[in-house]
Amino acid sequence: MKNVQAYIFFAFIFFSFQLQAQKKIDYDSERTIKNEEKYPGALIFSKVDKQVYFTHEGIEVWCDQAIFYEQDDFFKAFGNVQMKQGDTVTLTSKYAEYDGNTQFAFASNNVKLKTPSNTLTTDTLFFDRKKQESFYRSGGTVKDTASTITSVIGRYYMQQEKYSFVNDVVVTNKDYIINSQQLDFYTNTGHAYLYGPSTITSDQSKVYCERGFYDTRNDKGYFVKNSTVYYENRKLEGDSIYFDQTKNFASATNNIKVTDTANSSVVKGHYAEVFKAKDSVFITKRAVASMQQELDSIHIHSDTLMITGKTEHRIIRGFYKTRMYKTNMSGKCDSIHINERNGLTQMLGKPVVWSGNNQLTGDTIHLLNDTLSDKLDSLKVFYDAFMIQKDSVGGYNQVKGKEMYGLFNEENELSEANFIKNTETIYYSRNEEQQLIGIDKMLSSSIKILFEDRQVTDIFYYNQPEGEMLLPENFPENARKLRGFNWRGEEQLTKKSDLFLDDPPLNLPKINGIPLPEEEDHFFDEQEKGEDPLLNEKSRLSPEKLQEQESEKKETQKNPPEILKKKP
Repeated sequence: MKNVQAYIFFAFIFFSFQLQAQKKIDYDSERTIKNEEKYPGALIFSKVDKQVYFTHEGIEVWCDQAIFYEQDDFFKAFGNVQMKQGDTVTLTSKYAEYDGNTQFAFASNNVKLKTPSNTLTTDTLFFDRKKQESFYRSGGTVKDTASTITSVIGRYYMQQEKYSFVNDVVVTNKDYIINSQQLDFYTNTGHAYLYGPSTITSDQSKVYCERGFYDTRNDKGYFVKNSTVYYENRKLEGDSIYFDQTKNFASATNNIKVTDTANSSVVKGHYAEVFKAKDSVFITKRAVASMQQELDSIHIHSDTLMITGKTEHRIIRGFYKTRMYKTNMSGKCDSIHINERNGLTQMLGKPVVWSGNNQLTGDTIHLLNDTLSDKLDSLKVFYDAFMIQKDSVGGYNQVKGKEMYGLFNEENELSEANFIKNTETIYYSRNEEQQLIGIDKMLSSSIKILFEDRQVTDIFYYNQPEGEMLLPENFPENARKLRGFNWRGEEQLTKKSDLFLDDPPLNLPKINGIPLPEEEDHFFDEQEKGEDPLLNEKSRLSPEKLQEQESEKKETQKNPPEILKKKP
């Protein structure tokens, strides 16, 4: 039993010595001297033919000269310094320090850190081998296969192949430039995460966000929090935006606003796609387009809106359950087609227009704008044109014909209506005191009606009109409506919010946002109790130099949500 205990004891002592031996820095130098007066306790190495060489637990160091404090397991290296860690990390500089106890290195003057995927250049670099992290705070540049990144502060996490850049971050690519306050960059994928006010600028577009993701190698991104894409004449805003630089394409989800600065128009909805090369916008989910016309605006709502063409040739199409609202005028139809070049608006599929207290229906309705003043000019109703005006006593003034042509006044109110081919009227005649004196029922080839203050002032019948005026008591109730009568006054839009009156409840998708970065320990945090301090007392640096600066603090939050559960 005693022999076994003795064996275990000596084995433990031997293993302890082995561990201690493994921690010591090994060296090789062609010339070694001592200068106790200037460097007490140090060996001074210098190059003759071959550089001074150190090795320690997977790291190799070459230099022209070195001061080695063997008792402290610490050295300073001068001239053409090169540190290598395996086949993946190479650090070069003119000066470096290394502590074998803490495995903490410091390099300065023309520092370059090379990995298989990128090269970091800076003036001063700190390297913690235990953490496998490097850090700079005096400005640095990182180059990878696609981009060059500069920042005031940077931290490289070697195991994650991740850089975290802070303060005045600039990513320069041949096709765009990124500016950000904080950017996390993964060198193996080229993925970048943007935090704080950030922009991506190219010849074709500009993106702004306060949190976002960008694939720098495939030029695609996903942006949240005040995200906006700017094209030449369009601005796209939304709760989340997907952006493809190579295709000049962007899509947005929730609370979308597309502003066309050239045409003074705004399109809103909750899902949109913008194709820059085709000058087109597709938008749905409570889609509404608002276009400035003189001092008024016209608002178009459809299940789906499509806007195509350049500024001077723009076409707006609305599909399914289209509604239109403008001061003193509104309308409904199944679909709508607006050509801004010739000022023509076509309403298709059971169209109805309300102008003041007049209702107009027909197979197809056209509205014409003056292209110079952009003011509503005229109206045309094709096939089965029918105008109804509700009378104060409960009856209806009615005019019908094959076609109808109308003119608008300065207040966008109908001032003249001309019905042609097989026209009929029922009209409630009143005296100057607005007392009902009879009901006219007339037939003619064509009719002209003049309006003032939304009231009929004159009616002109052409080509042998036929008919008569009857007293109300002599006019049967069942004969007071012309064939095809369809009063839709209860559907009339009287305010902008009526555009969405019959829409089903809107259920917006939940946006899977990009979280803030996890809070990291400061690079120079104190060692565990009982461990050696990071800096050797013979270092050029002082402990005060390692204190965290205010500018190094990152934007963080507690319990960040899961990132990008679905691909953009």
